[in-house]
Amino acid sequence: MSKKVLVVDDEKLIVKGIRFSLEQDDMDVDCAYDGEEALELAKANKYDIILLDLMLPKMDGLEVCQQIREFSDVPIVMLTAKGEDMDKILGLEYGADDYITKPFNILEVKARIKAIMRRAHLEAKTQEKAKTVQVGELKMDCESRRVFIGDKEINLTAKEFDVLELLVFNPNKVYSRENLLNIVWGYEYPGDVRTVDVHIRRLREKIESNPSEPKYVHTKWGVGYYFQA
Repeated sequence: MSKKVLVVDDEKLIVKGIRFSLEQDDMDVDCAYDGEEALELAKANKYDIILLDLMLPKMDGLEVCQQIREFSDVPIVMLTAKGEDMDKILGLEYGADDYITKPFNILEVKARIKAIMRRAHLEAKTQEKAKTVQVGELKMDCESRRVFIGDKEINLTAKEFDVLELLVFNPNKVYSRENLLNIVWGYEYPGDVRTVDVHIRRLREKIESNPSEPKYVHTKWGVGYYFQA
């Protein structure tokens, strides 16, 4: 299936050149020449990537980027003149994925587009796979929030599931009790670290065949807890 690209620039010759080159690679290209038109097209279509000029009529590229981020995580590459503040453009406040400075070589643009789309595709596949995780007899279905040991479903509380999910997705990473408390319960939680110990103990009683010799959730003495993959 051909990839769908939106090219946004008020310089029509640049748009025409990029469009021609991308179409040579069997990409489906839409074009916009101002910020408002770009935003309308981004809302109406599903793109694989957006090339977005920084300086645009009606609404500048940064504002367009910010507004697109409110409804889409499509990869966005900013097209900028040399000397712009790239750190600011790529900062969290705007949400761009990359930038290319003008004047650019179209081959560089194509290489960058392909690299970003490849990365986005791999991330999507990883997320898809990650909906269900299996380690030994332990199986987690993250969409339905169900856990099985072999064929037997294990009933976990919401917080027990959250703790297990965090540990499973970060195998062999040791989390201190304070860390787990902050991540799973939140910084505002008034309880103390013993809450974590209680949940780990209950979790082991439910998922381990011998809780005193765990296969899955281990203790690193004096440090914290980790999941052994």
